[in-house]
Amino acid sequence: MDYEVVVGLEVHTELKTATKIFCGCSTKFGAAQNTNVCPVCLGLPGVLPVLNARVVEFAVRTGLALNCRILPFSKFDRKNYYYPDLPKNFQTSQYDLPIAVDGHLDIAVGGQTRRIGITRVHMEEDAGKLVHAGSITKSEYALVDYNRTGVPLLEIVSEPDIRSAEEAKAYLEKLKAILQYIDVSDCKMEEGSLRCDANISLRPKGETKLGTKAEIKNLNSFKAVQKGLEYETARQADVLGEGGRVIQETRTWDDACGVTVSLRSKEEAHDYRYFPEPDLVPIVVDPAWVEDIRRHLPELPDARQGRLMKDYGLSAYEAGVITAGRAMAEYFDATVAAGADAKAAANWLMGELSRQLNAAGKELEDCPVAPGQLAGLIGLQAQGTVSGKLAKTVFEAMWASGKDAAAIVKEQGLVQISDAGAIEAVVDKVIAANPQSVDDFKAGKERAIGFLVGQVMKETKGRANPELVNKLLRERM
Repeated sequence: MDYEVVVGLEVHTELKTATKIFCGCSTKFGAAQNTNVCPVCLGLPGVLPVLNARVVEFAVRTGLALNCRILPFSKFDRKNYYYPDLPKNFQTSQYDLPIAVDGHLDIAVGGQTRRIGITRVHMEEDAGKLVHAGSITKSEYALVDYNRTGVPLLEIVSEPDIRSAEEAKAYLEKLKAILQYIDVSDCKMEEGSLRCDANISLRPKGETKLGTKAEIKNLNSFKAVQKGLEYETARQADVLGEGGRVIQETRTWDDACGVTVSLRSKEEAHDYRYFPEPDLVPIVVDPAWVEDIRRHLPELPDARQGRLMKDYGLSAYEAGVITAGRAMAEYFDATVAAGADAKAAANWLMGELSRQLNAAGKELEDCPVAPGQLAGLIGLQAQGTVSGKLAKTVFEAMWASGKDAAAIVKEQGLVQISDAGAIEAVVDKVIAANPQSVDDFKAGKERAIGFLVGQVMKETKGRANPELVNKLLRERM
């Protein structure tokens, strides 16, 4: 039987506030274990929470960016459950009256645009972190670090509108970009500031009733989300194909083994015994404040992509890559503002710049070549001062030294040779030394000229103008 995959995602993102949601402890990542803690976030008797107003602002900003309605009245609730890294034995969250509802996010997959509904965005506190000895599924023991307890979270819950692992990945990439654009989260998955749980079920194609879902936890990368959903799709199809019944449960993704593993039966809302948080007053949002936040939202990825295509003639693919992250988009705009040709700037960002960043394991924010410096190099290439090949050599020197392109070209004598008279002698020498390649070219073997161009470039240490070399070779032969 053919099955349709039905996926809904629950994304948790840590907010970029300096302090926690209900106390003044630092949210800085990487501190020594159990040092960013106080009686409030440790849940000691007699303490009272105080809501961080910045969290509410970030929640409203996120809701607006995701096309949600901001509820004028919302409240916090206690979600009761026991887990070693939850010192109060309940999580302060939002249940029936979240801060934002009824949004959507558009994604492009396979040349088609799909709209994914967003059920809600709500505020809550993060739990601590268990540090396992061994793997998650075969742990010898675990220690608890409470530094993360009380770090502000937004939970963003999608409708079950996602129909493939590829769509799930595209949704997460788009959501991450938006969160970075509006500057509410750094979205560093390796630091746990963006995490995802996936609910997945299968149903016969044409059926409208939802199947029994399984929840996959511990998806800490986009790759893990895609692989986890692909595995779970195959697992559930096998169970149903053999006449079995999928059990509603919570499973974890074991990245090392490439499988999902059952953890426990899936909890329902009533299992958490939600009730209103008695120590926090409800939140009443001023509509004028919401509109002020809306007016100050930055240009979001879709709008920016459209602008780059309209103003600079970039393709949908090029503009999509450039606007996929706020840092890349801002670097591009700064490079063009410094005088670079937009198409050339896009090629450099998508090519050599990205390659160097990946090789060095750096984020764009840590790039040693400033946008103005890259614009200077692009200008030298456009003027014919350096060839494309030499430009890459100059860029590597800029990366290593931090110097401007013009200074490096001058120091290393890398100015491109564009004088025909200077190149002609080298061309004649190469032709004389390679009679077989000359004969091959005359016999119609076009690839032979590529070899000869390479020999001229070798003789001139890459400084000859390749277009002029090609022209002179053809004339001479």
